Amino acid sequence: MDGLMKNASIAAGAYNAMLLRSLFGTALMFPLWKWRGGQWPDRGAMKLHALRGAVSGAMATTFFWGLVRVPMAEGIALSFIAPLIALYLAAVLLGEQVGKRAIIASVLGLVGVLVIAAGRLGEGNFSDDAAWGIGAILISAVLYAFNLILQRKQAQLAGPIEVALFQTVFVGLFLGLAAPWLAQVPGSRALLDIGGGALLAMVSLMLISWGYGRAEAQALLPVEYTAFIWAAILGWWMFDEPVTLTTLAGVALIVVGCWIAAPRSHIEEVAL
Repeated sequence: MDGLMKNASIAAGAYNAMLLRSLFGTALMFPLWKWRGGQWPDRGAMKLHALRGAVSGAMATTFFWGLVRVPMAEGIALSFIAPLIALYLAAVLLGEQVGKRAIIASVLGLVGVLVIAAGRLGEGNFSDDAAWGIGAILISAVLYAFNLILQRKQAQLAGPIEVALFQTVFVGLFLGLAAPWLAQVPGSRALLDIGGGALLAMVSLMLISWGYGRAEAQALLPVEYTAFIWAAILGWWMFDEPVTLTTLAGVALIVVGCWIAAPRSHIEEVAL
């Protein structure tokens, strides 16, 4: 999905790619929701759908805008700091204590980000565009951290089909507010990429919702690090992007930091 959406964002811009993806996603999910006997969510669930839709719309748009300007593997690696940010958001929003392990993990994650950025600087191709791209992905990571806190709560209130439908509906509604000034009709190739991205996004939303409805976030987050493998392969295949040693070193530090931050019981569950 990231590969298709990067391609579409290069051709049509991240805003147009995301706006159209939400429209395609709604068209895909609404008949399925109705067929499965979908009922209108109650007020509490609807407020949560709307909040996560707003967060997800901003998160995905900034991510794809940044991904146009940096290699896929690098962008995915930078997004991995989200679980570490989520620790501090949980402290602010949920009153949880930030322990010594979490602080050490955060330092490792920050060093990992600096290693990746320093690698770009050392290559001599750290343009202003690349700097803005890294900044956009880091902003997206903060929003993704907030999204992680909302994700499990939403999965406990609604089924996967409802989550996927109403998230894409609210993303489209919020992005549509800027349509009179920003919306453009892309070419046919970009539309195909966006359609494919919408299909993959809806499938992934349902799978993630199903998973988070059955296990705690901290037990599932380590699985997300496999995304780096696919990002590296697809970045090389679709965009001829090399994976540098500094990117590998940076992602290793970030992943180790997240591993340290996870409670031991959850690590044992994942290992088993």
